[in-house]
Amino acid sequence: MRVVVIGATGNVGTAVLRALVAAPVVTSVVGVARRVPRTDGSSTVGPPHDAATWVRVDLADETTVADRLDEALAGADVVIHLVWAIQPARKPDVLHRINVGGTTAVVDAVVRNRVSHLLFMSASGVYSPGPADGHAIDEDWPTGGVPGSSYALDKAEVERLLDDVEADEPWLTVTRMRAAIMLQREAGAEIARYFLGPVGKVGLKVAAGPLGQAVGGLVRGWQEQPEPEQPPLFPLVPFPAGVRLQVLHPDDTAAAVRAAVVGRHGGAFNLAPDGALTGQDLADLLAEGQLVEVPVGLLRRGLAAASAARLVPIDAGWLDMAAANIVMDASRARDLLHWRPTRSQGEVLLEVLGGVLDGAHADTPPLAR
Repeated sequence: MRVVVIGATGNVGTAVLRALVAAPVVTSVVGVARRVPRTDGSSTVGPPHDAATWVRVDLADETTVADRLDEALAGADVVIHLVWAIQPARKPDVLHRINVGGTTAVVDAVVRNRVSHLLFMSASGVYSPGPADGHAIDEDWPTGGVPGSSYALDKAEVERLLDDVEADEPWLTVTRMRAAIMLQREAGAEIARYFLGPVGKVGLKVAAGPLGQAVGGLVRGWQEQPEPEQPPLFPLVPFPAGVRLQVLHPDDTAAAVRAAVVGRHGGAFNLAPDGALTGQDLADLLAEGQLVEVPVGLLRRGLAAASAARLVPIDAGWLDMAAANIVMDASRARDLLHWRPTRSQGEVLLEVLGGVLDGAHADTPPLAR
């Protein structure tokens, strides 16, 4: 089986390569990226990137994208499309051209080259805001995206595109992976760059350093609480009131991708752990239970102002998506793909926070420090 991975150098793409290399039925892997690792000896490229043949494709370059994709997709049995830009967040037209326009180019190339299986990495944000009672949703929940989030609305637009191609090309198997937030240690530098920026990263380091520990000691003394045997990572956790999160390790996502590819399973799959993390869960994990709940509206205004002042690289749409009360039920993936996450949500969070604080990185351009 020849598998083409578009976006094979990033956070998820690296994990997908690891999973495919371990699958005996996968006989060759083609990695596609705008900035490809050099495997000709001019730079050091380690596993799993050294197992792929690389083709450079810029999905935003309308003059070259069709020819370059045809080169990459020649003889392919499966195409896994992972590319999704999240910066520059303040230029949604640029993101739309890369994400929706680029995916359209990939779908056209899949049809043109008669590749029989297309897997698209969607996200929880593709869903419309969750139910008022907070119950977990399955794959039948409406996929209108979250108002205010260009990321979510663009994902929803792509899924409408996939609806159309499924109707027009019944020979094509289309798989949609709607994944929870995906985090791992080696993406630490990338996550800090895309979501925190210099100011946020410095603040996080200060909170986890001696000053943060001193503040935590003062708070515990004021509350007449005993000192813990092991100092917590942070003195307290500020968190938007009522928000819940689901987090997943990319290696667990990649295991589901591999199962869908090997078994040729079409349709939509929620990829998420059982349950969701509340603010109190995060505080218990990171700050000895010290939680400061912040009203979502107040936090949104602050984030919008910080984004406008270029103090943070993201916009308020990311908070809108987090506050949309979307908790996914992954029963279909468990039943059909025989899939279940191998890492707890707490383990994933501690791993990625360590990566962010340490500036952890990998050898590919997107994951470089």
